[in-house]
Amino acid sequence: MAEALISVVLQQLASIIKKQVKQEVRLVVDVKKEVAKLTHNFKAIQVVLENAEERQMKEVDVRYWLDSLKDVSYEMDDVLDEWSTEILKLRIQKKEAGNAKKVCFCIHAAWFCFGHQVVLRLDIARKIKELNETLALIANERLNYNFQPPKRGVEQIEQRKSSSFVDQTFGREVEKDVLVKKLLSESGQARPNFLVIPIVGMGGIGKTTLAQLAYNDERVQAHFDNRIWVCVSDPFDEIKIAKAIIDVLKKGTNIQASNELQTLLEIIVECVKGKKFLLVLDDVWNDEYRKWEPFKLALQNGAVGSSVLVTTRKEDVAMMMGASADTINLQELSDENCWKLFCHIALVDREISEYRTFEVIGKEIVKKCKGLPLVAKTLGGLMRHKKTRKEWEDVLKSKTWELDVVEKQVFQPLLLSYYDLASTDKCCLLYCVIFPKGYVIEKDNLIELWMSQNYLNLIGNKEKEEVGETYFDNLVTRSFFQEFEKDDLGYITRCKMHDVVHDFLQFLTKNECFVLEGEGGNKRIMEFNGENKARHLTLMFAPEGAFPISLYSCKNLRTLATFDSNISTFGRELISQLKCLRTLNLSFNSIKEVPNEVGELTHLRTLERLPEGIGKLINLQHLYVMGCFRLKLPKVIASFVGVSE
Repeated sequence: MAEALISVVLQQLASIIKKQVKQEVRLVVDVKKEVAKLTHNFKAIQVVLENAEERQMKEVDVRYWLDSLKDVSYEMDDVLDEWSTEILKLRIQKKEAGNAKKVCFCIHAAWFCFGHQVVLRLDIARKIKELNETLALIANERLNYNFQPPKRGVEQIEQRKSSSFVDQTFGREVEKDVLVKKLLSESGQARPNFLVIPIVGMGGIGKTTLAQLAYNDERVQAHFDNRIWVCVSDPFDEIKIAKAIIDVLKKGTNIQASNELQTLLEIIVECVKGKKFLLVLDDVWNDEYRKWEPFKLALQNGAVGSSVLVTTRKEDVAMMMGASADTINLQELSDENCWKLFCHIALVDREISEYRTFEVIGKEIVKKCKGLPLVAKTLGGLMRHKKTRKEWEDVLKSKTWELDVVEKQVFQPLLLSYYDLASTDKCCLLYCVIFPKGYVIEKDNLIELWMSQNYLNLIGNKEKEEVGETYFDNLVTRSFFQEFEKDDLGYITRCKMHDVVHDFLQFLTKNECFVLEGEGGNKRIMEFNGENKARHLTLMFAPEGAFPISLYSCKNLRTLATFDSNISTFGRELISQLKCLRTLNLSFNSIKEVPNEVGELTHLRTLERLPEGIGKLINLQHLYVMGCFRLKLPKVIASFVGVSE
């Protein structure tokens, strides 16, 4: 998260400098120096951040260091947003006054007019200098941890190894039959090259297991002259992969001395020539065609009917290999099959009486699997050695994802997917935790929320909405979303997030993002004692009445959202605590009025329920009044463009 935040801050800084030049706003010398120092410090830290974020899982001191860095990054983002807002105010004033003269941006003084010059009250220079001093200390502290600049994000994570051997499986009979038919299909005989079949799905859904089932099928064994299994993972090491293929094709031949890719590919050409082969490339991440092309050319010498089976989390890999028509998109298991898999591990060799004792509790535990075989296996292994009913009940009642075994075995594969993302994509993904589990996410609304948090920066001539579409597509192709709804043209309009992915995101943001639920939906929610680190808060099932929690300790909140709530009052005191708020979502409550003090929320971009004070919100980008049947819209609303009703 720190890496993503720094990327956002640096982009924000570059954008502001561009604006101040365009608007003919001059910077005083001291500010120029502080901006240069700021950029230098952030970039010095940025080099080691991937390694630091990976190590925080095991090293508490590294986690504290990152927390300090995130705090400074958030504060700096707020200061830069104030700066950007003041430039916007100047632009509006110049436009209104029709004054084209230059404006001096002197950030040490208060607002006042001097001749034709406008001097701004911002204290931004002082704030930047103070934050820079803190940032410099953090930058120096990084030297104490011996961080290593990573070659690639996921390369530093311990990679999963795989083999062609398969254990007992449940619920993949249909998918296996489809896959085997593809491998044996006569339609493949008409192809000039080998057939490529990708299996695509999220981490832990059973892609490797399905490949193992097909690889070991008797019909498949009889169909191919050679079968080769290679665990690829990341990075895509051409030499290592080539040697693994040759080791199978030329059993017992010593080719380890050669490290020339050309030499190894020539050996592969000779080995597959005239032979019908099945090559399984398990866990492929790299979607660069130039990495795949040498192998594609070498394997074309195989006999007609040869196949390459690929497992991957990324649809980009399937498209890169030109196999979209034959792609198998793997879905979740049913609860029944998850239960069978769980029982096979947790209740094997138990007495009938024990089975009956644990069956009811076990089926409730299995509901937490949400169709992921990996979770069923992990929880099965956890319960295998628990002998009493109380031990089983304790696991059922516990916050499952706080268990070490789940954190290590379930979240590790998802961490690999997370670290494979670009920093901007990470920010956008983590923000999705503000939605409740099972929530139907409107794509356009999600992109607007990303905009409100300033996660979307212009790329070339693209508008922010287009950039948001790109980020959304990136997350889709990496299996972070599911259950898509599409329009008549086939474009995704709505989607959901798997519960386990949601739990994973909560795990990554547990000190910053909070989801609070009312007890039974009709009792007052307990006072929220979140620390200043709380940045995003979602409130569910809040009963009718005043806002049910205190936010005095949450002055840094950037998002406040309610779902399935019936709040009727949103007071001035509460507004005064939320100076950093970017998104305020009070949809479908019973609020009749939002205080004028909302106009003091300088950073606010997205708002529902509005007073006349909305006219002060010059940063406001999106306004929603869905379900606000009692709300009276102020006259000033007519001056806004792009408002949604």
